[in-house]
Amino acid sequence: MKKNAAPIHAILGTDDFEVKRVARELAAQLTPPGDFGQEIISGQAGNADDAAQRIYQTIEALNTFGFFGGEKLVWLKDVNFFADDRTGGAQTTLDAIGKFTDLLQRGLPEGTRLIISGGAIDKRRTFFKTLGKVAEVQMHDRLDSTKAGWEQAAMRLCSDIADAKGLGFDEDALELFTLYTGGDRYAITGELEKLDLYLGKETRRVTQDDVRMLTPMSRAGVIFELGNAISARQLPRAQELLAQLMFNGEKAVGLLLATIIPTVRNLLLAKDLLARHKLSAPANAFQFGGTLDRLPAAATAHLPRSKEGKLNAFALGFAAAGARNFSLPELQAGLKACLDANVALVSSPTETEVVLGQLLVRLIGGKKSAAAAR
Repeated sequence: MKKNAAPIHAILGTDDFEVKRVARELAAQLTPPGDFGQEIISGQAGNADDAAQRIYQTIEALNTFGFFGGEKLVWLKDVNFFADDRTGGAQTTLDAIGKFTDLLQRGLPEGTRLIISGGAIDKRRTFFKTLGKVAEVQMHDRLDSTKAGWEQAAMRLCSDIADAKGLGFDEDALELFTLYTGGDRYAITGELEKLDLYLGKETRRVTQDDVRMLTPMSRAGVIFELGNAISARQLPRAQELLAQLMFNGEKAVGLLLATIIPTVRNLLLAKDLLARHKLSAPANAFQFGGTLDRLPAAATAHLPRSKEGKLNAFALGFAAAGARNFSLPELQAGLKACLDANVALVSSPTETEVVLGQLLVRLIGGKKSAAAAR
């Protein structure tokens, strides 16, 4: 057992992969030598009675001395009843957790260690606040890709895990890999293992071609690549991705409203910002947030925001990098073409895939105008 270790440890959160990894490593450090030094209690409960039984088993284990009076580790593992849900909020569960809380506040017997690991926890309850006072608490939550700014956090996560494997990314490759894996630690770790094996010991730099060849595109990845193809004016690539999405059951109206229109709108907004404030296109989409922060509040007041009131700086930065491929009149006409396509999708007998295919031609099929470079 690791000497001078804290007696109580809580490893919790929605990032199941990381919670299990950290708890497993900690248990290996804290388990005393011998065959009887560790007692594991499953924290998986199907209802409130199950949850209460798991807690009472843990209390009993903590109150029982180790074999021949030696040290012991009790591990309440994979707990699923601390969240604000039906089981976690049931009075039977809460009563048992209340008794567990009392025990933790009194302290554990000499030589006894406790690990609590599991998923989400209701941070408003006394139990969580008690853990903060008596235990070493580690929270590992999954990134929420619906919130503005998730891309930056996901990119840092990808970079950190890659660094631990001795891998580096070209800048555009890291952006692409981040969006393909969506900030999911399990997916990131698995895909980096594949890249590591593919590159071998001599080549340790991941390129964009490596990512496209080896990393499967999730639905979000395909949608991102469609926007990427529109921004880069790559018509064959955009048509290929559109066909893939339609084949996979995506609805044409959904693709128009959730992908194509936001892409064109962001290109137009970015083009206007660059021209109006004499800004340079960012080398890295993630860096554009700093540029926006330096502008007066009035200059960004018209930009779309999340429910939290935050700008999606990455989307605008990505659009700013692609805006050089379009002129302002082209983008204004492109937004009008999107409106026409929306009307056609709900009122025209034309096949929906044909409508979107024609829209892509109108948006990106022509040659880049000379004005686009200005």
